[in-house]
Amino acid sequence: MSPAAGPRRRPVVDAMSSELLAGLHLDELRSYRQRLEAEEDRVSYWRRLVHARLDLLAAESASDHPLSVDDLVRVLGDTGTGGTRRALVSIRAAEPLPELPELAAMWGDEVDPRDPEQVADVVERLTAAEQQLTTYRRALHERIDEATAELIIRYRANPSAALALIPEG
Repeated sequence: MSPAAGPRRRPVVDAMSSELLAGLHLDELRSYRQRLEAEEDRVSYWRRLVHARLDLLAAESASDHPLSVDDLVRVLGDTGTGGTRRALVSIRAAEPLPELPELAAMWGDEVDPRDPEQVADVVERLTAAEQQLTTYRRALHERIDEATAELIIRYRANPSAALALIPEG
């Protein structure tokens, strides 16, 4: 996990009711939480793309030859912590992604990996975009946690409400 990602989220144990969510019906609350999680998936996908672009720029800049397939596997698979990126991604290629104009421009730009000024400019813009995505992702996590806490409170008060989630077989 990168330092920018922040601490891992912890399970909600001591749930506190949310004034903002208390007025939602249970189905609305579940739907709201699902929409937040879908948005978090999209934001995480963009963050992974930004990190991959940064990793590729670094590898291309440090190499005196074009990257091979083996180089790409190493660069895009290594997290720098000894682990590998193996997260399952629920985003489908045909799904629209949130528009991030700065990122679209950065992807369309040809960057000469031998030009330190070009690389520095793109790295600076990608880093700023990654920080923006990370901040937004943290806010989404807070809202997801708030919705989860509200669901926990409601299920504790009425355990049979959770039965609606079990598919009829």
